[in-house]
Amino acid sequence: MPGSGNCLCGSIAFEYTGEPALTALCHCTACQQWGGSAFSSNVAVLTTNFAITKGTPKTWARTGDLSGKKHHLFFCGDCGTSIFSQPEGMPGVTQIKSGNMKNSNIPIMAEIFVTRRRDFVTAVAGSKQAPEMP
Repeated sequence: MPGSGNCLCGSIAFEYTGEPALTALCHCTACQQWGGSAFSSNVAVLTTNFAITKGTPKTWARTGDLSGKKHHLFFCGDCGTSIFSQPEGMPGVTQIKSGNMKNSNIPIMAEIFVTRRRDFVTAVAGSKQAPEMP
């Protein structure tokens, strides 16, 4: 399932090849804040299969709540769109924010940090439910 996408203004574009290692909703507080939503929808791919095809994203790193490792967040400096992240706790993995993909209707394999899921959000049927980061 190769894919591609871009930020809201089109200044940053990306593509990936191969099958995702994981598709997941993350309910952690940091993802809620970074995306301004109740959760983030992510497509995790091998970093070697991921490429920026247009522009240069800005980056900022935060320290992971559980891992204590840096989590590098990449976003458009023009429109502010959250595009992808690369957590040091998952070396070699790029987590694409699926709302930026041209085909964003993806099956969700897992939900993580479900103990922090908002009360108005229900579990995705058939997906693995992880209380924290497995």
